[in-house]
Amino acid sequence: MKQNRLGRTDIMVTEYCLGTMTFGSQTDEADAHTQIDMALAAGINFLDTAEMYPVNPVRAETIGHSEAIIGRWNEKTGRRSDYVLATKHSGQGLKAVRDGAPISKESIATTIEDSLKRLKTDYIDLYQFHWPNRGSYMFRKNWGFKPWTSGQTRADIRADIENCLEALQEQVDKGNIRAFGLSNDSAWGTAQWLDLAEAGKGPRVATLQNEYSLLCRLFDTDLAELSTYEDVGLLSYSPLAAGLLTGKYQGGAVPDKSRMSINGNLGGRVSERVFEAVEAYLAIARKHGLDPVNMALAWCKTRPFMASVIFGATGQTQLKHILDGKDLELGVDVIEEIDAAHKTYPMPY
Repeated sequence: MKQNRLGRTDIMVTEYCLGTMTFGSQTDEADAHTQIDMALAAGINFLDTAEMYPVNPVRAETIGHSEAIIGRWNEKTGRRSDYVLATKHSGQGLKAVRDGAPISKESIATTIEDSLKRLKTDYIDLYQFHWPNRGSYMFRKNWGFKPWTSGQTRADIRADIENCLEALQEQVDKGNIRAFGLSNDSAWGTAQWLDLAEAGKGPRVATLQNEYSLLCRLFDTDLAELSTYEDVGLLSYSPLAAGLLTGKYQGGAVPDKSRMSINGNLGGRVSERVFEAVEAYLAIARKHGLDPVNMALAWCKTRPFMASVIFGATGQTQLKHILDGKDLELGVDVIEEIDAAHKTYPMPY
């Protein structure tokens, strides 16, 4: 499987990454361990998790369980060195973690130590901030995004970033983390982190983990330009749009134990237009004899700014389906039809 470099680091990851946000909720531990085995056997060398996982739903009593499940796999197999491990520090406002406190110089060291213990490892390859303290236009907040009402000045934001970078550098120096990444951030925000890192304040941002799929292409303009010239690769999450692009929710269907059966609007992704948009992509797949799941994932990896495509599977059957299509390459005609569908149905949620 093709590998890509994370930013300007020496870390190489496969173009697909196993996401673990359901480990400990929809995916039990035995199944989760088998999924890790299957992914590595298929050539994937990259796992992504977070301290707040599992989701669906996020609960105070399950915070850290996904990391702990991975940790017990590490301990059982002794294979920690066989893959690249990414995790995340939760941001401001999540009451289930630190009572919603923001990311700070004070929280970083303790949070990393807690993750290391749960993961049963001496180091984290890529440590990410799950969302910025100043807020984010991700999670469908782009429709009402008003940064001018935040009450924060540019100086406030840069001082906060500088403090966090100093703490991160201490963790790099200790060997606790190898690289640093952002998540759910913007072009302007990422540029501030890069500017201060280049001024010697701490580690340079290597990656940006944002939502990206056929239905969500916010990354395609300003962030794509930043990624190209600053070597900050995209780690795309929700490349199947929380299952919408599989087609399983078409016609009002809600399969038992599916994400929609737990979260009815799929985190705000269900809209009046979304099912028409999905049908347009399903029609392209049918026309070319392609599986829609594999087509959606294969399209993501064609994007020149893509570092790795993060997918999740609640069970082994779903994972096998994805792995069976991991080598799919799309023709120019398919990509052109996908772009035409995007112009017809831009940002349907």
